[in-house]
Amino acid sequence: MSHTLILIAITVVVSLLAFRNDSLTNKLILWPKIMNEPKEYYRLLTSGFIHADGMHLIFNMITLWFFGRMAEVYFVMAGIPVVMFPILYLAGIVAASLPSFVKNKENAYYRSLGASGGVAAVLFAFIYFAPWEKIYVWFIPIPGIIAGVAYLVYSAYMSKQGRGFVNHDAHFWGAIFGFVFTLLLAKDHGANFIEQLMHPRFF
Repeated sequence: MSHTLILIAITVVVSLLAFRNDSLTNKLILWPKIMNEPKEYYRLLTSGFIHADGMHLIFNMITLWFFGRMAEVYFVMAGIPVVMFPILYLAGIVAASLPSFVKNKENAYYRSLGASGGVAAVLFAFIYFAPWEKIYVWFIPIPGIIAGVAYLVYSAYMSKQGRGFVNHDAHFWGAIFGFVFTLLLAKDHGANFIEQLMHPRFF
């Protein structure tokens, strides 16, 4: 069984349990204001295993399924121990949660949940290995590197706007973490990525 499937299974089970148990949700959610006294920094990770609703869960898990399987294959092809894939995902959740934690430590109303940070880390690991592969955005095929840059720009812009309930900071920093993490692990440290960028493949 792939690491991607295991992560999806765990996330689905925990999320479904939390849908029926508000107490469980409150114990796992990222809630910066209450995390220092007592120290509950585990929430930086556990918040990635619960979701706001079924559509939130389905969207994240479908994205993880499509790109996680390929990223695992690329890890093996690049000589990266496959055990580093779940570390990428889990560390991506934490890295994506940290900016929100620091930014909202005094905001008693702020809470955040969802696997988007880890999913973004996996997506950008995929883009690192295959920057010109198609990514479908609203059923439109777009080269991964172009979709990735647009994703970062959009996330940064929406974060500055500060509107809505989507944690755009988590999307942005999860993506950055995933790319840098993979860059550091890959034996060529970006040489193949640059080489691919120099030879565009538009389908």
